[in-house]
Amino acid sequence: MMKHAMHRRWLIVAFLAAWPTAAATLERLTTDELISRSTTIVRARVTSSHTAQHGPLVYTHFSIQVIECLKGQTPTPAEVVLPGGSFGALRQTFAGVPKLDPDTEYLLFLWKSPNGLNHIIGLTQGVFSVTKQADGELAAWRPAASESMLEARTGRLVSDRPVTIRLSELRRRVAALGPRGGVTE
Repeated sequence: MMKHAMHRRWLIVAFLAAWPTAAATLERLTTDELISRSTTIVRARVTSSHTAQHGPLVYTHFSIQVIECLKGQTPTPAEVVLPGGSFGALRQTFAGVPKLDPDTEYLLFLWKSPNGLNHIIGLTQGVFSVTKQADGELAAWRPAASESMLEARTGRLVSDRPVTIRLSELRRRVAALGPRGGVTE
């Protein structure tokens, strides 16, 4: 009986270890870290999307209409990719990937990969919705990320919080970090 219970316990542990988790753990990034790690920051509207397979991964490609480039150069092609999507019979999903809606204005913090694809820094952390404030000024906001967050310096689990920043303040902070916004080669 004891041997049977021990065998069952090992099977359960092996099963749970092999079971894919739906959660992601992200490094919590401050607004200044988003700015400094981005190669490009744009205010843009999603115009269309399609999926493509790149090696073993499926990516959704979002065509964007750039309204304003706050850092770097307007991406060419004017497109952003996010991991996941459906391509043929293959369907992939990843925790922490933001949802981009057509005809919605976003502030996107991007980095360009060696293969030329424009990715979003910090997944959900790098996507802000743009809205007009009561005083007429534009602001970018995002809700707190639902994924687990780690503080980079300590490795401790921390909670994310909602972020709102006026675009005038963001422009000032980008300029304060220098012409390349803190990006290092």
